[in-house]
Amino acid sequence: MENRQTLSKTLKPHWVWAIALGSSIGWGAFVQPTNWMADAGPSGVMIGFLIGALLMLVIAVSYGFLVRSFPVTGGEFAYAFISLGRTHAFISGWFLTLGYICIVALNASAFALMFKFVFPAFIERIPLFVVADWQVFGMEIIVATLALAIFGYFNIKGSSFSGRMQFIFCSVMVLGVILLAFLVGAQPGAGFSNVTPQFPAEKTAFAAIIVIVAMAPWAYVGFDNIPQAAEEFNFSSKKAFSLIVLAIIFAAVLYCLMILATAMATPWQSVVAEGHLWGTGTVIQDTLGVLGLVILVTALTMGIFTGLNGFTISSSRLLFAMSRAKIIPGAFSKLHPKHNTPYVSIIFTVAVAMVAPWFGREVLLWVVDMSSIGVTIAYFYTCFTAFYLFKWKEGKGFDPSKNIVAPFKKVLAALGMMVSLVFLLLLLIPNSPAFLGFESRIALIVWVVLGIIFYLFKRREIKSMNKEELNYLILGRKEVEIKNQ
Repeated sequence: MENRQTLSKTLKPHWVWAIALGSSIGWGAFVQPTNWMADAGPSGVMIGFLIGALLMLVIAVSYGFLVRSFPVTGGEFAYAFISLGRTHAFISGWFLTLGYICIVALNASAFALMFKFVFPAFIERIPLFVVADWQVFGMEIIVATLALAIFGYFNIKGSSFSGRMQFIFCSVMVLGVILLAFLVGAQPGAGFSNVTPQFPAEKTAFAAIIVIVAMAPWAYVGFDNIPQAAEEFNFSSKKAFSLIVLAIIFAAVLYCLMILATAMATPWQSVVAEGHLWGTGTVIQDTLGVLGLVILVTALTMGIFTGLNGFTISSSRLLFAMSRAKIIPGAFSKLHPKHNTPYVSIIFTVAVAMVAPWFGREVLLWVVDMSSIGVTIAYFYTCFTAFYLFKWKEGKGFDPSKNIVAPFKKVLAALGMMVSLVFLLLLLIPNSPAFLGFESRIALIVWVVLGIIFYLFKRREIKSMNKEELNYLILGRKEVEIKNQ
């Protein structure tokens, strides 16, 4: 049996927490509050995010158990393999790869969009063409491409370097959000009186809240980056669950603080009616002046940087794991001779993301909306695998090396499966609050067809590998055994 490539154990616990939180809180928390309030009102958004966090915590129970028991790169790809085999591992990996790379591209695009708000004359140079009613400028492509290249280079330099940076960026972002909320609340004319009415007049409270709950897989995607980095932990994988829980709780609080800061500054309905390019940026600048805008732009920049960095780490590790298992070409599992990082996978992630800004932000949003399907499918596979390994009691078929008696956790895993299916149905059923747009559905069909073609091309090779070899390549052991209990 050939030698299995492994990654260096360099990631510290607080770096891993920063990877999860920083990936969850990206551009959306700073750019979207007025759009969210238009749909759900301030209370609808905050309650929706808190309910979403609780649902993610149910799913996180399964993640915590599987990361502890199988601390290998690949996360959901490996988990789907454990319970359902190689074909389902491919499906999980295929959808997740697209989802992660799209989020890398979207963060780079958001960085250019922020420049467009702060320095419009600088960005609106070299007009190129219009795609889906979005004017594409040469300077915005240059800014997005430079950001991607820099973070690609940082990631190649090593996970310890990128992990340390992630923690610094994440800390600055958290401090910035807290400072904004306090400064806005202290201003005369600002305060909780501006937060009323709690919900839009044309919607019931339930309808408003459910719109935001439906976004939870997108809003909190990032905590699932922890299993992608599990092989690089320099600490016990038993800590993974507490890190995931902390990341989700911090993310929920930061989302709510940004909604509060935006809503307290000015009566929110008037801000929504004015239709600003960046509503939060406008009201913070009007309320706190240049200082407020500087704090907001700094926090937003850190949010974008943590998203760029975190999802570049996850995308490249997922590609590395799939390549190591011989499901995609072997080049993706090549490690840098000096830094021991999957540099080909990092370069590929960045290169594909660099294509996206040329198509305009609207087209990119269609693909990202579609990629929510992939994240939700990955949640389901994770919860199903945990459900499969947890047992009600010791009995026929129970193997202490492969199963664990945990009836309560089995119930939570089942609930996690149901939550994942509900999220999936919200994305796919017409007239639901999160139903994919026509263009997003076309993008989904294209990606599914590409996946089928690729799988049929590789099927004979994938099927020819024996189970013992695949266990070794994916899990680092010849048998599926629960460890680190």
